[in-house]
Amino acid sequence: MIVKPIKTCIFQEGEDLLAFIGRYFKKLPERSVIVVTSKIVALAEKRTAVVENILTKEKLIRAESELAIPTKHVWLTVKDGMVMSSAGIDESNANGKLILLPKDSFKTARWLRKKLQKEYGVKQLGVLITDSRTIPLRAGVTGVALGYAGFHGIKDYRGTPDIFGRKFKFSRTNVADSLATAAVLVMGEGNQQQPLAIIEKAPVEFCDKIRCQELHIDIQDDMYRPLFSKLPR
Repeated sequence: MIVKPIKTCIFQEGEDLLAFIGRYFKKLPERSVIVVTSKIVALAEKRTAVVENILTKEKLIRAESELAIPTKHVWLTVKDGMVMSSAGIDESNANGKLILLPKDSFKTARWLRKKLQKEYGVKQLGVLITDSRTIPLRAGVTGVALGYAGFHGIKDYRGTPDIFGRKFKFSRTNVADSLATAAVLVMGEGNQQQPLAIIEKAPVEFCDKIRCQELHIDIQDDMYRPLFSKLPR
């Protein structure tokens, strides 16, 4: 698998996202995955806010979350079925504003894929919208897929034999988040100015339709359920 970050100019709030992407890709090979950071998707949608004090910021975080619990450093929140800090609201590289998450990353990924397929004349194409996340008890951030289109986001091994013939009962590979982590690693978190990337030779199954909830696990069935004791039953 080859992951190539793309250095760009600074994306401006309200800028045309499709035109911006087209500026940096002269052609797209078949069976490639285009990676777009959620920050420029949100900026294209003008999903920004100016917050004057900590109380109004708290109100915004709560409004953007399904669950919000204050912690020592940030808010522990659940948004769109994912655990994240402060509902994904980010102050970095925001020029004094707060940048929220995109409205619907799956919808945007489908739209981008359709437009890019037509523009570049490709059939098997994936689009992946990424963000960063923390993992319990581990320092640093990794990538996460907020939305994607054109490939299956999960590979299911359940019912298939391992090398000794024992059938898997639980094993599934999270393809979408794995690709996001690889992409975010090379795109960077600082001032690299690389909000785009292309992944070639990825071990994915391309498709025209996906199930947006294929990665979702109900909190009542999740192994981390005890950590969310404040969730209403």
